[in-house]
Amino acid sequence: MRAIPGAARAYILGAALCAAFCLLPAFRAGTPWRAVALLAALYALCEMPARCRVLGRSLHGSVPIAAGSFFPVLLASALLLPPAAAALVAVPGALLGRVEQRPRGARRIWRAAQLSLATWAAARAQILFGGPVALGGGGYGLKTPDFPYVLLPAGAATLAFCLVLATLDGGVLAAAERLPLRTAWRGLFVRSLAPHGAHGLAGLMMAVLWRSPYGPLSALFVLLPMYISCWVFAQYHRESAAHQATIRALVQAVDIKDKYTRGHSERVGRASVLIAQELGMDRDRVEVLRFAGILHDVGKLGVPTRVLRKDGPLTPDERRVIELHPEYGHEMVRGIGFLGEAREAILHHHERLDGSGYPYGLAGAQIPEFARVVAVADAFDAMTSTRSYSRARPVGTAVAELERCAGSQFDPDMVDALVRALARHGWQTAVTADEKNGPPSGGRTGAAAPVGEGLPVPAPVRQAPAPGPAPAPEPGAARRGLPAVPRPPAPRRAPRRGRA
Repeated sequence: MRAIPGAARAYILGAALCAAFCLLPAFRAGTPWRAVALLAALYALCEMPARCRVLGRSLHGSVPIAAGSFFPVLLASALLLPPAAAALVAVPGALLGRVEQRPRGARRIWRAAQLSLATWAAARAQILFGGPVALGGGGYGLKTPDFPYVLLPAGAATLAFCLVLATLDGGVLAAAERLPLRTAWRGLFVRSLAPHGAHGLAGLMMAVLWRSPYGPLSALFVLLPMYISCWVFAQYHRESAAHQATIRALVQAVDIKDKYTRGHSERVGRASVLIAQELGMDRDRVEVLRFAGILHDVGKLGVPTRVLRKDGPLTPDERRVIELHPEYGHEMVRGIGFLGEAREAILHHHERLDGSGYPYGLAGAQIPEFARVVAVADAFDAMTSTRSYSRARPVGTAVAELERCAGSQFDPDMVDALVRALARHGWQTAVTADEKNGPPSGGRTGAAAPVGEGLPVPAPVRQAPAPGPAPAPEPGAARRGLPAVPRPPAPRRAPRRGRA
């Protein structure tokens, strides 16, 4: 369970207070309670199947994002009722809907406040553009709608509804994830405009049928297409869940084969996301870049296990086999369409800015942007992770090494973005399963590091002698085809235990 941060809780409380203030006029005389009760019950019934296990999940672990599928009921309420009464329609369905993540109470309150404010704004907008007259001919009485003039207030209501939802969503994202407002709001309104436009049209149809001689019962027929669209939407999310499961399976296979880098792929994905967010990438590209970071070493599945787990320096032939893993990975994922730009990052994440990398020796802007991001994230995690053959460097030391190699091995813009992200979010270093069983001093002293870490060529660093066995060599250089730091030959030792 990820608790909602304090700033997001304060934001939710403020939204709830604003919603309560907007609802107060509904409890005065003149509220059409029968219509409010019918629409509220209808929305609650529609929300129960809509808030299924697939659709009810938040796309951001700590942020409760609205994911309702039956906004037409709320938009119809905005056209049929006064603003306070229309806002009240959203409350029962929002409070009763399924919530998978905890704390459930705070998430239900947020959803109720968010939808109430959006519906209230929609009702205000349609009044401003003459909605009561256009829909009913003279107020809230039963009269013939005035087409096409009625489309103007309906469109204004939909735009207001969409804008308020996007604004509130971006605000809670900024509060919970500590994102700049511009980054949190980027693309929210534009992406939601088309689906909310369809919901607005359905809401207008409901409102017209509600006011027709056939009465409220006829408005129920508008919901049938929405149930169908809900099913299609659920199928899309099931497909997305299948994609995620495929990626997890590939990563687990890599971790099993190369246990010395267990968990490395997930952390590279996380660091890549931090860099992308600092660069202001759209959320869709950020998600694809996360896939790139997670799958960057999937080509290790095509490398013989004896080479990956070999102790000591590699032969030239073995090094050439190791350097094929980006191409192996690209071949494995080339048919997975949803990965998009991630495929190029998997192929080119070992290219260097000065052209001395592999597999194709690309230089500068020839290297895809995603590959330049993953290269920095890969090297950073390799330096800050404790392995059986090497102790983790402090974050500051790793950052200094990245900055030293910026412009030759790494893109300076990507390094700067990572530095800013670390200052904003921090970084929790990780240990592997091997470290849990004992300190690195008992590991592979003098052994070459596993391939694929993307480490910069280290500069000699003077350190005070430490008690105990000699420190392990700097990882990564030997298996990447880079000039390795000279080191004494590995001492003879007893056979490995528990490494098979």
